Amino acid sequence: MSELISQIPEARDYITVPEAVAMFGISRDTIYRLIRKGTIPCVNLGERLTRISKDELSKMYPVRNMVAKEDKPIAKLYSLEPEDCYNIGEIAKKFHINEGTVYSHIRKYSIPTRQIGNYVYAPKSEIDKLYK
Repeated sequence: MSELISQIPEARDYITVPEAVAMFGISRDTIYRLIRKGTIPCVNLGERLTRISKDELSKMYPVRNMVAKEDKPIAKLYSLEPEDCYNIGEIAKKFHINEGTVYSHIRKYSIPTRQIGNYVYAPKSEIDKLYK
């Protein structure tokens, strides 16, 4: 969006709908609704060539501030080796709950698992934190 905004000349009075969406942070549907109501002046130069008054939009809506990209949260690293994990049967026995309940909690709380042979392992740290 910032690229699109930087390409709009300051001297241009009428802008396209995608440019208005990028500049003011309002939806396409809102812009077309304002056009239908006659709230903002526009010029239709042909099919897909609707131009909107930049000055009228700036009176109604503030120009969007460019927000810096947010850094993605760092993914937690788990050791999924059998010595650092409980298997599902151990969890059920230790915390006195059904194995089906353990599976549903693992899915609900997005706890990573690893299957080795017939056993499914979940990290001890996450399981202890969940059931403490």
